Amino acid sequence: MSEIKKIVLAYSGGLDTSVIIPWLKENYAGAEVIAACADVGQPDDFEAIEKKAYASGASKVYIMDIKKEFLEEYVWPTVKAGAVYEGKYLLGTSFARPLISKKLVEIAKQEGADAIAHGATGKGNDQVRFELTVKALAPEIKLIAPWRMWDMKSREDELVYAEKHGVPIDYKSEENPYPYSMDWNIWHLSHEGDDLENPANAPKDMVYMVTTPPEKAPDVPEYVTIDFEQGVPVAVNGQKMGAVELLTELNAIGAKNGVGIVDIVENRLVGMKSRGIYENPGGAIIMYAHRELEYLCLDRDTYHYKEKVANEYAELVYDGKWFSPLREALDAFVNETQETVTGTVKLKLYKGNIMSAGSTSPYSLYSEEYVTFGEDDVYDQTDAEGFINLFGLPLKMRALMKQHAEKAGK
Repeated sequence: MSEIKKIVLAYSGGLDTSVIIPWLKENYAGAEVIAACADVGQPDDFEAIEKKAYASGASKVYIMDIKKEFLEEYVWPTVKAGAVYEGKYLLGTSFARPLISKKLVEIAKQEGADAIAHGATGKGNDQVRFELTVKALAPEIKLIAPWRMWDMKSREDELVYAEKHGVPIDYKSEENPYPYSMDWNIWHLSHEGDDLENPANAPKDMVYMVTTPPEKAPDVPEYVTIDFEQGVPVAVNGQKMGAVELLTELNAIGAKNGVGIVDIVENRLVGMKSRGIYENPGGAIIMYAHRELEYLCLDRDTYHYKEKVANEYAELVYDGKWFSPLREALDAFVNETQETVTGTVKLKLYKGNIMSAGSTSPYSLYSEEYVTFGEDDVYDQTDAEGFINLFGLPLKMRALMKQHAEKAGK
């Protein structure tokens, strides 16, 4: 271990990563530990986090505000792809990890570090996402995962270690923490653990820290419009906004109306199932609206094929393969499909529900002239007979064959 002289640590300010700092210095004798904390929209006190990192033994601390890059370069491409993992999970943690890891690599190269360390456990998906990104961007950098190496097995063990090594501890929060494991960024908040580990247990109201429980939401519906340009949301209620401002606004609107709560038992990459509760108020609105606009603007073949691509895209992101040739190639296809996904979608929000309230686009493929039940001059209904005869010919031939076979067998 002595060949490692400088380590960049993905630092959150929590107990786990704070304990990791002295553990790294103890187990990699003489190594310098640089703490890097990413601001992806979680409501943390970053000044306090910086002070705690130094007090825990870090030689340098980076606080990185990457919210804008997160939305524009990771979230929006996933929205355009329509990627949702297993029909429910909007990938909130999954596409944040590659960006955070990319920033760790950039700092490691800038600082001349030998290794990157993270606080992900050996049971979860995040270890894969962190490490695949490092391998894709800087294969020469070593990876350190303390949770797969040390002897500590519980929070109590960590508290003892922290006290022994002078790590600052807020005993009020550390000894009586919120009972769930959380991941929070501007796109989502996830909750796992404690009573949620039993899928038979309904989530308690105390779980929700962003979204109003639907039954407590306003008794009157709220309408919201979202404008898209080439698949990217650019305005809310007619007001143009940057990515961070736009999602912040939709988060507030969605949270007030109880939308975006997801309860899922998902298949982890590492082989086990896990139960999670996700809060995605703004994300749920954006994904719904984007899909509504695609219904209007994409032809049948493209839309149906894109549904297959969306599933593949979601799995790549979930599995930590953001920096993979396939994901990049799928982006090229997706971006081509989004050329005409421009327009306005109006939605009705009411007590946890999102409902369509109208869509318009200059590239709409919908024609009232063709679909009307009234009289029209653009569609000759007698043409349908020939189409059905040709379209149904294989079925007719099979039926005739079966009839012939039955007669021959008598």
